Amino acid sequence: MDSLRDQNVLVTGGCGSIGSKLIEQLLAADPAVIRVFDTDESALFDLQETYGKRGRLRYLLGDVRDRDRLGMALEDIDVVFHAAALKHVELTEYNPFEAVQTNVQGTQNLVRMAVEEEVDAFVNVSTDKASNPVSVMGATKLLSERLVIAANAYKGSRESRFGCVRFGNVLGSSGSVVPVFVDQIREGGPVTVTDPDMTRFVMPIEEAAGLVLEAHERMTSGEVFVLKMPAFRVGDLAEAMVERYAPTFGYDPDEVGIERVGARPAERVHEKLVSADESAHARDLGDMFAILPQIDVPGYEAVNYDDAPLVSEEYTSEDERLLSKEEIVAMIERSDVTGL
Repeated sequence: MDSLRDQNVLVTGGCGSIGSKLIEQLLAADPAVIRVFDTDESALFDLQETYGKRGRLRYLLGDVRDRDRLGMALEDIDVVFHAAALKHVELTEYNPFEAVQTNVQGTQNLVRMAVEEEVDAFVNVSTDKASNPVSVMGATKLLSERLVIAANAYKGSRESRFGCVRFGNVLGSSGSVVPVFVDQIREGGPVTVTDPDMTRFVMPIEEAAGLVLEAHERMTSGEVFVLKMPAFRVGDLAEAMVERYAPTFGYDPDEVGIERVGARPAERVHEKLVSADESAHARDLGDMFAILPQIDVPGYEAVNYDDAPLVSEEYTSEDERLLSKEEIVAMIERSDVTGL
């Protein structure tokens, strides 16, 4: 990550699951300054206690809804990683006004100030739910992607690069089901599953943060990078965790029941990272896909992808090989996200 050495970096949502892991990896890239921007005062304090008050980290309390505050935060910044968002599907279904203000208006505020500040690069963190969205969260994240991509046209003669990265569920992130299942097993069950036949993409949080940094390295302007990820069946996850962790709490796995509770509002049975419509504009880079911009983007160089194969179909968790129960447990334990 030599391109980040001696750079001034801003991370919005820097106290969140992805943001905090991103900061950990950014420190190894040796930037001049990392400004951590977040609305969570307690989390900022905890991060400050972890890393200290001096050195390259700066702790900025603020909200992406406040454009004036973003203007101050972006002064002299070279690279922006935008991870601030409202991300919980059910909560945003009941609170769509708030989701629009943060995910859409907040992103627009940040993009406008980044254009004015003439940052070198801007990477927006997105989600599989933005692909052919059926939820408020997915729709607002898709619009945030489009705002960031269009910034490459809005920037005029400036040389700033704007792009996105998209991935699925992250082990250990805020709202992750793994700690919930552990607590339910600790209490003797039941482990509550919305639908055991649902499938989801999954990746360790370290890989998610690494993908964000790799997107910064690869992008020209306007791409959406999508990491190829393993998938799992939700019922297999529940069964694997009961079999592995019930004895830890003194239970026979057969004593811990699994209860189906039904899908939550706007919850899909299978997730998509690249839709059929998007596949027409996507290239296969081996370890990831790049969804290329559909608008004319100054600075975008299609030649970078001339040798990359076209993507012939959508990329969904339904069609991927599903992890076995043994592979699921191995991933959980490598990631150390159970709190045990």
